Amino acid sequence: MTDRILLIEDDPRLAEMVKNYLGESGFSVTIAPTGQAGLALHGRQEFDALILDLMLPDMDGLDICRKVRSGAQTPILMLTARGDAMDRVVGLEIGADDYLPKPFEPRELLARLRAILRRSKGGDERSELLRFGRLEIDLGGREVRLDGDVCALTSYQFDLLLALARHAGRVMSRETIMDQMKNERLDAFDRSIDVHISRIRAAIEDDPKKPRRVITVRGAGYVFAKAQD
Repeated sequence: MTDRILLIEDDPRLAEMVKNYLGESGFSVTIAPTGQAGLALHGRQEFDALILDLMLPDMDGLDICRKVRSGAQTPILMLTARGDAMDRVVGLEIGADDYLPKPFEPRELLARLRAILRRSKGGDERSELLRFGRLEIDLGGREVRLDGDVCALTSYQFDLLLALARHAGRVMSRETIMDQMKNERLDAFDRSIDVHISRIRAAIEDDPKKPRRVITVRGAGYVFAKAQD
């Protein structure tokens, strides 16, 4: 089945290039030249993923990301201007799954798009349920539940939590976590992991400021607690 992609991009040459490149790789791409047009299309149709330029003429891309995430879990790949580190951090905090700085190689865009789609669909995970006290990680349904209530996590955050949970009790560095998730951008100084961890804590911890499930080990990384309430 062809994956349907919504591309919100105001540069017509870049948008056509991306549409043609992804089309040759089997994707169906719909272009929206403005934020308002993109939100309208997203409200009327179902898309498997969203590629979102943060620099748009009519709306802030971060506002678009926030509006989309408030009502749907459509995977979002942000396109950011090189050097806009704060935009990337804020975008990840409000629910984007990944980002790609401009200018970019089409092959990297394709690889990152496939990665977020694979994560959103669950790959070939077996039906399995991991239990840690009141917390459940449902691999088949790709859901995390606390006291039976579903926790709001993006597909990337689900996989990040799963990588930690599969190694419960073991301290994992950022490099090890990225390697476990097969992240193409292996950078020891990439702080996006920290942003996602904060979002995970907000979803699964009783008190995110005093985490007891995902714990920071200063200078070493993170550890998922084996024993939990």
